[in-house]
Amino acid sequence: MTETDTRYCVLPGATPFDSRLINRFDKIREQRGEQYRPRTKHLKTDGNAIYTNRLFLESSPYLLQHAHNPVNWYPWGDEAFETAKTLKRPVFISVGYSTCHWCHVMEEESFEDKEIAKFINSNYIAIKIDREERPDVDSIYMTAVQALAGNGGWPLNVWLTPEKKPFWGGTYFPARDGDRGVQMGFLSILKRINQLFQQKPDQIKLSSDQLSDAIRSSTAGKNDYQLPGRQSVFAAVEHYLAKFDEKNGGITGAPKFPSSLPLKFLLRFYRRTGQPEVLKMVNLTLHKMMTGGLYDQIGGGFHRYSTDSDWLVPHFEKMLYDNALLAQAYLDGYQVTGKAEYKTVVDEILHYVTQDMTSPDGAFYSATDADSLTPAGKMDEGYFFTWTPAELEAELGKKRANIVRSYYNMNGTPNFEGRYIPHKVQSDEEISRQLSLSQDQVNAEIQTAREVLVNARNKRSLPLRDEKILAAWNGLMITAFTRAGFILNQLEYILMATNAADFILSRLYQNKKLYRSYSGGEAKYLGYLEDYAFLIGALLDLFETTNDSCWLKQAIELDEILEESFEDKTNGGFFMTDKDSEALITREKPSYDGATPSGNSIALNNLLRLAKLTGKASYDTRFQLGIRLFLGNTQIHPAAHSEMLNALDFFLDRSIEIVLVAPSGKKERVQPFLDIIRQNFLPNSTVIVIEQGEHFIIPNNNVPLIKDKVALDNRPTAYVCEQGTCHLPTTDLQEFEKRLKIITPYPDENS
Repeated sequence: MTETDTRYCVLPGATPFDSRLINRFDKIREQRGEQYRPRTKHLKTDGNAIYTNRLFLESSPYLLQHAHNPVNWYPWGDEAFETAKTLKRPVFISVGYSTCHWCHVMEEESFEDKEIAKFINSNYIAIKIDREERPDVDSIYMTAVQALAGNGGWPLNVWLTPEKKPFWGGTYFPARDGDRGVQMGFLSILKRINQLFQQKPDQIKLSSDQLSDAIRSSTAGKNDYQLPGRQSVFAAVEHYLAKFDEKNGGITGAPKFPSSLPLKFLLRFYRRTGQPEVLKMVNLTLHKMMTGGLYDQIGGGFHRYSTDSDWLVPHFEKMLYDNALLAQAYLDGYQVTGKAEYKTVVDEILHYVTQDMTSPDGAFYSATDADSLTPAGKMDEGYFFTWTPAELEAELGKKRANIVRSYYNMNGTPNFEGRYIPHKVQSDEEISRQLSLSQDQVNAEIQTAREVLVNARNKRSLPLRDEKILAAWNGLMITAFTRAGFILNQLEYILMATNAADFILSRLYQNKKLYRSYSGGEAKYLGYLEDYAFLIGALLDLFETTNDSCWLKQAIELDEILEESFEDKTNGGFFMTDKDSEALITREKPSYDGATPSGNSIALNNLLRLAKLTGKASYDTRFQLGIRLFLGNTQIHPAAHSEMLNALDFFLDRSIEIVLVAPSGKKERVQPFLDIIRQNFLPNSTVIVIEQGEHFIIPNNNVPLIKDKVALDNRPTAYVCEQGTCHLPTTDLQEFEKRLKIITPYPDENS
């Protein structure tokens, strides 16, 4: 098969595709239309790709990035492994995601290289995996690489037997010996591993069996532990105090990830203890992150992480989950401290998400890339977000450009490849004195300049946007919008949240199964634990904010599926995958937090909330079994479970249930009570607002918390309850706030 008789040239070292596959390619090509642009350097004179592989049939943006590599890529599935068994070849899997900078580097250096592609195609079965769509596969083989190398990351490259057992792996590999200073490059590694696979099959089998057994043993666990207590909480805080960067905030060293210091957990600890050094850690970290280059000072929103210890030079991709979690952290900081600058960051994050990361149907896209195209036609990381003095002056004029350069510290030596990353070093007061302008004048100039620069930036080649919609990440952002809508009293934020929730429930929830990913008009992959857990948490937030019982009903229904299809009823906790999902080497129970909280952390927190809202003891029983499994083992490192510690904090607190009863037809009269709730940091509470005589229609549950609650003297009335026991109702705002401010210290271990 040659270019003269088909549009699909034979991949180097591979056999020609059969007619059935060619027909599928033709159908997809027709569907994508003339506007489709292949992402490859291997192009014909008419702009079409020379090479096409099976990833062309996929909808994942990451897989489509590799659809025209000369590598004979397969998607993960039975076809690839059956072919490997038939041909007696090792399997090479490469895992990444669409906005991964080093994934792009390895693609350009190795997977676009015809010599390397020819060797892969002649000796391996190659599989590309989008980690965001298949976190189960990614997690298992990441565990394998961490066991082999002591660390992991993306791109994740792993060699397997045809039985899916790993025997070797690593992360990024330069293409050839000597590249980037390495002794052995990717091509030499491919040759060496293939030689071992063919010549020493017994050694490969032994290694793969041992590694697979190690992975299985790391995920097994019998629950014979006691309930954890305050010692887990205090041990984690001591860890963070010891690792804290006193100068820059966050954890000492580089790179710096915003998730490495769990701000929400520390604020909960501060609420219970009042320890000033803990609040200092949180405030310094929040301030340094929001004034550094990690934060997009011009367009809003946070980048993935800082490559240095100063939060200055970021890895420029933007992830939906980072911005959802950081919006929540800054909301908590705003409630605890009242700092207006934290509220501003929340508004700017959510404005960025609304403008740049929201689909026409209201759901949220996944990420934007670190790289963008320069005027010279080169893909460069960070170009889109950085500036030169000439560019600033051309857009703003000399006077305003000088103000912006002073405000964002863009004088002196450029801080990123001859360009400037905007960041703040001085306070507004210091800058005002320096410029001999009032703070109001400076703020007005900066606001105008930001609008001009955003418009100018958007005329550049935009970073690639990954437009797949993930249930889990949407759950996190729905929570961010919902909580911001309530705390900041912004109805438009709540509408954004409800639109996204409606999309997820209508497009990704089918026949009592939640699906993971939506792209190309199709829901794909059975949902994972985090998809259910994060969405349930978001629905509970929507219920408490809108008091529309449909959200509570849906949350209960999704939890019933979790209980039936994911929960370990013997040992506690939840498996990562549905019982009907593909069987892999092992069925993991994720508990460690990474860039996002573990699914078990959020699921356990949801169980406590459901117990409070419904009064059903079975939720609490399930929670206790799970928390014993994950935190009851005295050998575990509590700081690795910071989000789960939030659930433990909830459990160890005398959490309050608040019911506000409005006179019939006058629900708006409870607003003064809601304003008091907004002004107080109440993480371990539930809130329900009803009109007198209102009932929630929830199957098999009548929400006993609202039973017999009335509006005294036809006035809005507050009921504050603790563990099912209620104080006397009150119509007095001062008395209500006094009750909310009662803090229960952590119980003694022997109490």
